[in-house]
Amino acid sequence: MLSFLSLHWLDILTTILGLLYIWLEYRASIALWLVGIVMPILNVWLYWQHGLYGDAGMDVYYALAAIYGYVVWKFGRKRGQTAGQSMPITHMPRRLFIPTIVFFVVAWGVTYYVLVTFTDSNVPALDAFTNALSIVALWTLARKYVEQWLFWIAVDVVCTGLYIYKGIPFKAGLYGLYVIIAVAGYRKWKREAVVRS
Repeated sequence: MLSFLSLHWLDILTTILGLLYIWLEYRASIALWLVGIVMPILNVWLYWQHGLYGDAGMDVYYALAAIYGYVVWKFGRKRGQTAGQSMPITHMPRRLFIPTIVFFVVAWGVTYYVLVTFTDSNVPALDAFTNALSIVALWTLARKYVEQWLFWIAVDVVCTGLYIYKGIPFKAGLYGLYVIIAVAGYRKWKREAVVRS
């Protein structure tokens, strides 16, 4: 038991932080961003040990993006929002769909190229996919768009399989749970979304 814990302690700790993070995200609590700074820093270490270099690099981005997300949720405004009101949950404007898709495809390609050229990753396409889509998902979360949950569902499904394959069992279980919570989160945020004209 002790040898198992000593082998998987970082996986277990980041899994616990991940559960706290998704619960705070489901509740649309600004505290999610504080957990979102600490957890990715620990994940960099975890993923690097398992050869998931794209995910390790992605978590550097997550830590920085968590600072951005906190600032946007605290001080950001959407059209029609009154001063002093917290940023509302809304749907992503249709005008952003095509630029978002283009950004995703380019980010996927660039990340894939970096992984194939500069690392010994044996899962570069999937690692690059989850990284590129995570950038999009985190940006839409920072803007409190309902659709962020749909992006996370796709990321979480792929990551669950990837982490099983890479031998990170607790993280795989966490991402499997994330799929379920993301579906519930999507339904909840959809109900709570403010409709903009």
